[in-house]
Amino acid sequence: MTFARVLIIAEAGVNHNGDLEIAKLLIEAAAEAGADAVKFQTFRADEIASPQAAAAEYQIRNLRSPRPSQRDLLRSLELDRSAHFALTNCAGEKGILFLSSPFDAKSADLLEEVGVPLFKLGSGELTNIPLLRHVARKRKPVILSTGMATLEEVGQAVRVLQAEGNDDIVLMHCVTQYPAPAAEINLRAMQTMAAAFQLPVGYSDHTEGNEIAFAATALGACCIEKHFTLSRTMEGPDHLASAEPSQLKSLVSGIRSIESALGNGVKRPAPSEMSNRLLVRRSVFAAAEIPAGTVLTPAVLACQRPGTGVPSERYDDLVGRRAARKFAVGEMLDWDGIIQELNG
Repeated sequence: MTFARVLIIAEAGVNHNGDLEIAKLLIEAAAEAGADAVKFQTFRADEIASPQAAAAEYQIRNLRSPRPSQRDLLRSLELDRSAHFALTNCAGEKGILFLSSPFDAKSADLLEEVGVPLFKLGSGELTNIPLLRHVARKRKPVILSTGMATLEEVGQAVRVLQAEGNDDIVLMHCVTQYPAPAAEINLRAMQTMAAAFQLPVGYSDHTEGNEIAFAATALGACCIEKHFTLSRTMEGPDHLASAEPSQLKSLVSGIRSIESALGNGVKRPAPSEMSNRLLVRRSVFAAAEIPAGTVLTPAVLACQRPGTGVPSERYDDLVGRRAARKFAVGEMLDWDGIIQELNG
């Protein structure tokens, strides 16, 4: 999978709180921020969590209700089949790509039905072998998050996808904590995975602020994902660890600026520099009066601005030649005034 530019995914996740109208507002906000795609989560609570599974501490921190079970929390955040079609249509109207992460086989089937162009699998599914196989068999590109995983576990997941004939894979480095501490991000792991698996690598950012995502872009991330919400003050499990629309807009602007600055790697003068070359580079001048016939030595030569005469990089070519005419002190040398044969 290759992208013409960094693919920026605005991760709405479950920040719709189970409300279709809020989900539509999230699509609108993502489109206005300039993101390429908006991503939700598609699941059936009873398929994901047993009654014994507790909600994560980071989820509970932003809930004003009593501590729920994970299953009860997820039930309140499900989007039904009709909502998926409505959101797909809404995204199309806003000119942004609709994506969602499936957490079970039937959810993946639903996403295939609504026409997602690719599948994004969350870090928790990296070791979910049956789901990896089910998604891989759909022959759509797969973006796979790798939070909480060792390199060996990532390799196993890649092999499972490839064994089903799906080689169209992007790996996403991330740290599965909300917010994730910057000191634990280890962005160089992106390069480790790219080298180990010869696959494109992106970054899913759970840190506060945009700096780490910018650094990932500069290191070559092909895809950047960021959780966002309409407001961090909303009640719900993920709002507090998400960016607000203004930060998302700044993220998109910064990534576009960085990828533009990265260029093509060819070392050459930039077009905007050309007018300055002659102003700040140097030419060879007479440091003292040089009578005709004088052998040029370092004692009578100086390199000064501007660079419109004999360029200073030809200094060594001048030493040892004779002046064909007189040069006044401070006069710029020219090739017509130089005898071309050494000591000629």
